[in-house]
Amino acid sequence: MLEKYGHGGDLRSASELFGKNVDELLDYSSNMNPLGPPKSFKKSIEDYWQHIVHYPDPVQRELVAAIADKHKLKQESIVVGNGAAELIDLIVRQLQPAKAALLIPSFVEYEQAIVKAGCEPIYIETSEQLGFIPTLEQLQQVHASKRPDLYMLGYPNNPTGTLIPMEHILYLLDEGATVVIDEAFIDFHLEEEQITMMQWLERYDRLFVIRSMTKFYSIPGIRLGYMAGDERTIRALKQLQVPWSVNSLAQRLGCIAFSESEFADQTKAWLAEEIPWMKDAIEQLHLKPYATVTNYMLVGIGEHYAINSKQLQQLMGARGILIRDAATFRGLSDRYIRLAIKSRESNHMMLRALADVLKDYRKDE
Repeated sequence: MLEKYGHGGDLRSASELFGKNVDELLDYSSNMNPLGPPKSFKKSIEDYWQHIVHYPDPVQRELVAAIADKHKLKQESIVVGNGAAELIDLIVRQLQPAKAALLIPSFVEYEQAIVKAGCEPIYIETSEQLGFIPTLEQLQQVHASKRPDLYMLGYPNNPTGTLIPMEHILYLLDEGATVVIDEAFIDFHLEEEQITMMQWLERYDRLFVIRSMTKFYSIPGIRLGYMAGDERTIRALKQLQVPWSVNSLAQRLGCIAFSESEFADQTKAWLAEEIPWMKDAIEQLHLKPYATVTNYMLVGIGEHYAINSKQLQQLMGARGILIRDAATFRGLSDRYIRLAIKSRESNHMMLRALADVLKDYRKDE
């Protein structure tokens, strides 16, 4: 099982599983920006060695100032973390909800953080027929009958790549709910500034928004994320956080990232072109790609092939291409996989391998 630690992108496990060197693997199981990291990061990393003799800034002053400037927020409302994963864990530990609601399917770490904190998870089931987006009526029913203390929502959701309507989130907030929004992949959206929930933070003190910097800038090995919300809660989170959580290299690259406007524009333009191309290419293989607003795509195996997601992952891995077995997400069966969206050249390679595997499992018509 490739996801034995709960995630894609585990190249070491893949190397052991498929008997290939790490540099022989083409990773479609994790969702990094193929245009990154920005070139400016290379020089910064090369110069960094002379700074490792010093402790990092324990309160990340320069980076917090840059984040506050980007989102027009007070610095006191921001906490920086060792990736979004740390912040998901911290906010649940701080709020200590008795019941927390999450969509299924959704990112596995929401449920892990909830259960680890001794909280009861409340599952909001989404359906393929409705594009894996909950209806407002569903949310109204859950809120009225279950009264969750917390809602944990991916925006866009992972693994589906869908956006819950902003009006649904605002309904929950207007009802007095505490809502944590994970915007780890929102940077890829062309209308990021118009749709981000950051714009509502001044109005709602029960809203918390998490951002990851590792996906868009393709630095998962560095680990960097941040969260914004009510100043009192953010202050308490900082007291709960492990000292020196964010190393000095992560802080340095985070500051540089906010000046990379040309890189951001190129990324958004690339993805806007690549999504429809990849959707069409996958449909030609008689698979079912689902609508996405970000750099990954949920794909249904459908009824044309006598193969399940685990088998398909194994056969693709043997060819050096890693894909995500979406059956590892609660609420999805072994008829789904998740694919990253990469460069056109890489996408061609992946699709040729996929076609080669599937031809031997085509059902007679």
